[in-house]
Amino acid sequence: MALGMGADVTVLDRNVDVLGGLARQFGPALKTVYSTRAALLEYVLGADMVVGAVLVVGAEAPKLVTAEMVKRMRPGSVLVDVAIDQGGCFATSRPTTHAEPTYVVDGVVHYCVASMPGAVPRTSTYALNNVTLPYALALVDRGPRKALLDNPHFLQGLNVCGGKVTYRAVANDLGYEFVDPAKALTSSPKALAS
Repeated sequence: MALGMGADVTVLDRNVDVLGGLARQFGPALKTVYSTRAALLEYVLGADMVVGAVLVVGAEAPKLVTAEMVKRMRPGSVLVDVAIDQGGCFATSRPTTHAEPTYVVDGVVHYCVASMPGAVPRTSTYALNNVTLPYALALVDRGPRKALLDNPHFLQGLNVCGGKVTYRAVANDLGYEFVDPAKALTSSPKALAS
């Protein structure tokens, strides 16, 4: 949308496949940059708006923009923290609401609304339904144990089974022993009985 409105847009990422895909999709209008600390500092300090959309599945988002970087940003610039539901990726982020969506730190406007899709509930519900319906149908058709064991991608979403933590990032963050999800499903006869 920003590109369509004529904005100068740069995407920083550490995945060269993502950067290449974006470059092919949007052409030279979109700048793509491999994310390093130096590149992040350069682009954050020069930006009118920074959208942080960092996701570490199952774990807290890293704080990529420090409080010192925020202090050095131009007054009136904007930070949008899409990662706020995972703790935020800006050191100065704190969750806000749709009723009171912004606050200012060191002259920089922060928009950190938890559950941003709630602003467009009908559209976000359709999108969520389109993505989750195949999994719900698999659970109904095969039962939970078989559905998880038949689909390695589905299995990766299992967090706890039979009292064991089966998601590595959750186990690490909370100090629990990690148990492979397939092993937990097959070794615990009562876990997710079909």
